[in-house]
Parts: sequence; structure tokens; C-alpha cells
Amino acid sequence: MLSKNQIKYIKRLGQKKFRLQERSFVVEGVKTINELLQSHLKLHQLYTTKSINSDAKTENLITESDLKRISFLKTPNTALAVFKMPEFKPVHNNALIVALDNVRDPGNLGTIIRLCDWFGVKDLVCSKQTVDCYNPKVLQATMGSITRVNVSYLDLDMFLNDTEAPVFGAYMDGDIVYKNALPKQGVLVMGNEANGISKTIEQHITKRITIPRFGEIQATESLNVATATAILLSEFRR
Repeated sequence: MLSKNQIKYIKRLGQKKFRLQERSFVVEGVKTINELLQSHLKLHQLYTTKSINSDAKTENLITESDLKRISFLKTPNTALAVFKMPEFKPVHNNALIVALDNVRDPGNLGTIIRLCDWFGVKDLVCSKQTVDCYNPKVLQATMGSITRVNVSYLDLDMFLNDTEAPVFGAYMDGDIVYKNALPKQGVLVMGNEANGISKTIEQHITKRITIPRFGEIQATESLNVATATAILLSEFRR
């Protein structure tokens, strides 16, 4: 049976401030937990209603009632684990990098991390205003890809100012991406869901690109940022 202190500790990890203080985060679901167990990340505690056949020495069997008390999901998924955050790793500038300017939706960030994994993008650079990649909802959406993508929270203005690589920005009024030759190295900047790329970051953009609308009425205002990232990364890799 879980103690009050254990429950309090896990629930507090839902707060970004406490996660950073403890350098720990929560992951839910057997599939994702198993992926993290096979990675370089260090397990702190594992709580499950039935053994998941892991080699974890810190596996704690708990009741479904206790799992509901510590879960961040409406429908808890058998197991919950607490992992330690990895050490900071520098960004490799000699490759394709995705940069996010104030992306706030956890689902969008989680999907973009997964897309980076799929398209072989090793580094994802986030502005400090972007949602925390260790938010439980983000981790759920990554489906384990968080272990294979280096997510860095930096001063995006300073990072782009220092880079010598071409910087591409996703805009509604840019050059049509299908008509442009794209390099193997560079930075692709994706903006905020509502406001796009900020004026501060815009000054670093060397090439504005867009995904054209093909619908006859063309009433759709814009694409979801994760969907747009998928299309643009596909073009960069093609």
C-alpha cells in the first residue's frame, strides 16, 4: 500500500517546478516504461498492478485503487514509473535541427518529438517558454521517442544568433516548400500554435517556407503545428 508521502511526491511531479527541483519525471503505460527501461535513463521507482516482467529491482506491486490515486490519466494504464532526468547534452550543429518557438500544447510537443525520432532528427531545441518535455501528457504522446531525441531548453534568440546554419521558418506566406531545394543541414523553426513565430525569432530566419493549400475553397486557416512539422521534415529528408 502506498504511503501518503509517496502519493504526495508522485503527484507533485506533475508540476514543472518540482520536476526540475527533483530532476525526476513520471511515465505511464507498460510499452513506454519498457522503452525507457531499455534506454540510458535511470529508473527511480516502478509501480504496477501486475508484474511487467522487467529487471527493475524497484518494482512495487500496488492495487488498481492506488494506481488511480497517483495516475495523471483518466484511465490509468497498469503501470507508472518515476525516472531521473538525463544530464544535459550539447546540440550538434552539423545536422538538421528542429527549433520550437513557444509551442504550448503537450500533445503537439510529444508528437513533434516522435516525428524527430522518425525522421532521424537528433536535436530538438525549445524556447524556454515551450511546454516542458517531461510533462506527463507530453511523455504519453512521445511513445518512448523521448529516449532517442535530445531535447534542449535554451535562449532561442541567442542560439539562432550563434548558429551559422541556414534558418528556415514555417509561415503562411513563405515560398512554397515543394519548389525549394532543401539542405541536409540547417534549423527548421516552428512557431506558437496561435501566433506563429515571434518577432524576436523572425529576425534570424533566412528562408521563409510554406505548405500550400490545395482545397478549392481554401477556408482552412492553418495547419496544426505538429502536422506541419511532419510535412516539412518529410520534404527536408526527401
